[in-house]
Amino acid sequence: MQEAVQKGAQPLRGKIALVAGATRGAGRAMAVELGRAGATVYVTGRTTREHVSEVGRATETIEETAELVDAAAEAVGGVGRGIAVPTDHLEPEQVRALVDRVDREQGRLDILVNDLWGGDVHLDMGANEQPDMWDIDLDKGLRVLRLGVESHVVTSHCALPLLVRNRGGLLVEVTDGTEESNRSYRRPFFYDLAKTAPIRMAYDLGEELKEHGCTAVCLTPGWLRSEAMLDTAFKVTEENWRDACAVAPHFAISESPTYVGRAVVALAADAGVARWNGRSLSSGGLAQEYGFTDADGSAPDAWRYIMEVEQAGKPADVTGYR
Repeated sequence: MQEAVQKGAQPLRGKIALVAGATRGAGRAMAVELGRAGATVYVTGRTTREHVSEVGRATETIEETAELVDAAAEAVGGVGRGIAVPTDHLEPEQVRALVDRVDREQGRLDILVNDLWGGDVHLDMGANEQPDMWDIDLDKGLRVLRLGVESHVVTSHCALPLLVRNRGGLLVEVTDGTEESNRSYRRPFFYDLAKTAPIRMAYDLGEELKEHGCTAVCLTPGWLRSEAMLDTAFKVTEENWRDACAVAPHFAISESPTYVGRAVVALAADAGVARWNGRSLSSGGLAQEYGFTDADGSAPDAWRYIMEVEQAGKPADVTGYR
């Protein structure tokens, strides 16, 4: 699959994708890899070159994501296009207008990726001890749920009628953690709830979509080397990310956003993707199934490592896990 895209075979030529929440991180990488594989990709988010969302990262915009999609397609000598559409996915009228535009311009939607988030700024995720639910500011907690749950519901409600017009459509709910790993409580409360909900969404919508010949899955990256993780959490870059292992040894299992981008392409290009319907999947697990790798040629299986090594209290050792 990976080599085919690089050679220009482009398994997703003619497909129309919408990546909701494509400003940065996993969403940006999924949009870029879908474009590299030949899809026309509508990329949405709240941060543009004229407006910065509450996340406060002005350096990443949806316009830049669309340009990266174009460049990725051009690099393999194929088709593929990025179309930036500023959208607040908590505003149903904006989402309806987005879907109407996709319908008007393309007449179909084949891949819907719900990668909507932005809640980290309302939670102190780096705290050594997380507060009890009742000690968290309620307005912030509810904002987290709106950003991480309600936005997904609004987008699916507006976009799935277009997706189900044609059999074979794919809905990808993006979260942090697998069904198995999220059985353990991941403080704080509002984060755990927001990241568990998409797993159930994929299961529920899979039950409804299969009647229309479509598929829903939930997908998680592992420990993602997003822009914020690199430059804010660890003060490193993608080039020297291993330096962060000196302060966080288990960061050795981390992966670049490209990895989960390739996972989405593998799913979207699989004629038998319905076998995954309703399932909770990870980039590392899918790499073993489809044979793709991360940008550096490795294949980290982060969630297996996290459960078997990190959560088990063992010293950091990625041998056999990447």
